[in-house]
Amino acid sequence: GTSLIACVVVTRGVEVSGALIVITEAIENGILLPSLQSALPFLDLHSIPRLEFHQSVFDELREKLLDKVATIASEGKDGERYNKLEDLLGKCFPLVKVPSIQPVVMCVMKHLPKVPEEKLKLVMADKDLYKICATEVKRQIWQDNQALFGDEVSPLLKQYIVEKENALFSSDLSVLHNFFSASPKARRQGEVVQKLTNMIGKNVKLYDMVLQFLRTLFLRTRNVHYCTLRAELLMSLHDLDISEICSVDPCHKFTWCLDACIRERFVDAKRARELQGFLDGVKKGQEQVLGDLSMILCDPFAINTLALSTVKNLQELVSQDALPRDSADLLLLLRMLSLGQGAWDMIDSQVFKEPKPEIELTTRFLPNLMAFVVDDHTFNVDQKLPSEEKVALVYPTTLPESFLKFVQENRVACEIVLYYVLHITKQRNKNAILRLLPALAETHGDMASSDIFLHLFTSHLTLLTEEFASEEFCTTLFGFFLTSISSKENVHRHVLRLLLHLHLKVVQSKMVLLLKTLEPGKQSTEAVKELYTQLTEKMEVVKQSPVQTGETPPLDLPVRTVTAPTTTTTTTTA
Repeated sequence: GTSLIACVVVTRGVEVSGALIVITEAIENGILLPSLQSALPFLDLHSIPRLEFHQSVFDELREKLLDKVATIASEGKDGERYNKLEDLLGKCFPLVKVPSIQPVVMCVMKHLPKVPEEKLKLVMADKDLYKICATEVKRQIWQDNQALFGDEVSPLLKQYIVEKENALFSSDLSVLHNFFSASPKARRQGEVVQKLTNMIGKNVKLYDMVLQFLRTLFLRTRNVHYCTLRAELLMSLHDLDISEICSVDPCHKFTWCLDACIRERFVDAKRARELQGFLDGVKKGQEQVLGDLSMILCDPFAINTLALSTVKNLQELVSQDALPRDSADLLLLLRMLSLGQGAWDMIDSQVFKEPKPEIELTTRFLPNLMAFVVDDHTFNVDQKLPSEEKVALVYPTTLPESFLKFVQENRVACEIVLYYVLHITKQRNKNAILRLLPALAETHGDMASSDIFLHLFTSHLTLLTEEFASEEFCTTLFGFFLTSISSKENVHRHVLRLLLHLHLKVVQSKMVLLLKTLEPGKQSTEAVKELYTQLTEKMEVVKQSPVQTGETPPLDLPVRTVTAPTTTTTTTTA
C-alpha cells in the first residue's frame, strides 16, 4: 500500500520530500476519513489491496444510498419526496450506463410514480436498460405503448393455453384428479397469472389492455381457456386487495360470488339470489357489461359448476315431484348457462342482450331428462329387491325424437345432457350410458367431441373397468368414439389414453380390432404416434407374459374401483 511504502521510505533515510509526495497522493485519492487512517496500515499488513478495500467501501455506500432512496420514497409529503427523487435522478441518470452506479439510477426511477418522459424514452430505446429496469418503470412505458406491452404479454398467454391443453391430455386418468380438481385459489397461484398480476400492478390502463387482448384472442380462436384467465386475473387482483382495479371493474362482485360457487362446486340458493341480483342490476346504457359477464360465465370452471348444479337440481325436483318451470334456482342456472354459452356470439356481434329463454327447454326437454332419472332410480331399486319381490323391469333403451333434436340444436340442452352422461358414468350406471351414448353421436356444435368432455368422460370410465369385458358395452362405447376418430385428432388421443389404462380389461377380440383402427396415419401428430407406440408395447408385454389358465394377469394400472366423493366435471367449448 502507498502509506506503508511511504513509512518504509522515511525510516530508511530516503529523501523525505519524495515520501511526503506519495503520502499526499494517497490521501487525495483515498477515502477522506481520519478514523480510517490508523486502520489502513493494518489492512496493508494483511496484503489487502487498496482497490479491494475501496470497492468494498463503495459497495457499502451504494447500499446505504439505496436504503436512503427507499426511505425518501416512503416518508414525507408526496410532492416533497418526489421532488428530491427527481433531483437525484437528474444528477445520477448521466451515469446510468456505468455498471456500479446503474442500480442507484434504477432504484430512483422505480420509486418515482412518474419518471420524466425524456428519460423513459431513453430507457425504451436501449434494450439493455429496458431489460433490467424495474416492473414499476416498465408499467409507465407500457401504458403508452400497447404494442410493446403486447409483445411482453403474448408469450405468457401462449404458455397459459399450452398448460391448460396439456392438462386435458394428462396421462393420469382419475375421477379424483382431473382438470377441475384444483381449487380456484390454487389455480390463480400459477406462474402465468402471477406474472400478469405483477405486470399490471395497480395500473387500470394495463388491466384494460390485457382484457382487450383476451377478448380479441377469444374471438379469434374460440378457445374458452381465455375466459378462465379473464376470471382468474380479476380474482388474483382481488386476493391482493387491488381496489384501484377491483372497484372499477363492474364484473368484480359477480366474479367474486361465482368464484365462491366454483370453490364449492355448487350454486346454493343464497348465492343464486346474489348472482341474479347482479344480472338484473345491469342498467340501461351499461349493457356492454353483459359481454364481460358472459365471458366470465363461459369459463369452463363456471360452466362445470352451473351444469353440475343443474343436474343436482333436477334430481331434487324428482324427489319433490316438482316441475322444472317452478324452480327459480333452476331457471337462473339455465339463464347463466345460456349467457355463458352465448359469450362468443355476443362479443362478436357486439349486440349486448341476454338470449331469450326457450320455454320448450323447461317444458319439454328437462321433463324428458327427469323421466330418465326416474327410470334409473326405479330400475336400480328393482335390482336391489329380493328375487321374490322383483318386478323384472326391462330397462328402456329408446330415446324420444324430441330429446335427440334438443341435443342437436340447443347448446344448453346439449351441455346438460353431457353432464348427465358424466353423472351416470360416475354412478357406474351401465344401462343409462348405453341408452344415452347414441344421442351423443350428433350434438350441437360437436360438443361431445370437445377435449373437456372427453377428458372427464374417459376419467369417469375408469370406474367401470369390469364392464369392458362385455362385448355389448365395448361395441357401443367404442362405436361412439370411432365415428369421429378419422376426422378429429383429439378424439384419437383420448381413446389411446383410455386404452393405455384399461387394455387388460377390454375384450381381447375387440382390442385386436381397436389396435388396427387406431393405428396412426401419415398425417397424425407425434403425440398420437407416441401414445400408440406405448399401447402396442404394453400389448406385446401382455402377449409375452406367461399367464396360467384361470389366473387374472396382474394389474399395474392406477384404476380406481372405489366410489369417489363428489368431484368435478366439465364443460365444452362455447
